Amino acid sequence: MLAAERKLKILDYVRKHNVASVSQLSQDFGVHEATIRRDLSEIEKEGRIRRTHGGVVLVEGVSSEPSFTIRANERVEEKIRIAECAVEMIEEGDNIILDSGTTTLQIARLLVAKSNITVVTNDINIAAELRDFKDIKVIVTGGILYPESYMLNGLFTDNNLKTLHVDKAFVGIPAFHPNRGLTHFDDQLVSAKQSMIEAASQTIVVTDHTKLGGISLHKVAPVNEIDVLITGREASETKIRQFKEAGLTVYTV
Repeated sequence: MLAAERKLKILDYVRKHNVASVSQLSQDFGVHEATIRRDLSEIEKEGRIRRTHGGVVLVEGVSSEPSFTIRANERVEEKIRIAECAVEMIEEGDNIILDSGTTTLQIARLLVAKSNITVVTNDINIAAELRDFKDIKVIVTGGILYPESYMLNGLFTDNNLKTLHVDKAFVGIPAFHPNRGLTHFDDQLVSAKQSMIEAASQTIVVTDHTKLGGISLHKVAPVNEIDVLITGREASETKIRQFKEAGLTVYTV
């Protein structure tokens, strides 16, 4: 197992169990404890865990996320499953919003089988992915380009979104808590997501299981403004139950 893959699996283990010891991780992954300590040190630098004596605990607060390039290569199989479920919800004639993100990019790639769809997006990657889909109309929001992710954001983005009404909005988020709702670490990205939710008759959050239970600084929307959550089957039963009790329709795929 490559070091990068092992670190992802370690992080998933800690998220599932909330805590983990160095000795247990060493046994489970079949590597020396020194290797585990090195992996944990690197993960801690990303702000995802906190080291304790002999092990680690999960950091629930979300203050950042990896670069787009890293995220695009993380949990790809899970994101594809989420995308497949999302695409099943899209009907002929729908007007939809695809938020910028690596999971929504997977949704775009699967829209080839759809027809008579209008897609509104603030993501140049998504617009480019759809350029050859003859039966799909693409509306790009405009806005300030974020070169690292090809996302568009800012006043132009918000103003254009506020003029629209769509059937469904597929929204990504770095932190989704069953009580605190959608939150984000970057205040500059909050307004566009709020405008997407306001524009939609139905809001579907599409996110891998690692974002569930997290809380970040800036509030985007309460749980009662979200209709559906689509996430991976890797999510714990406890977390899924909490979101269902909060009134959401939840699909684990």
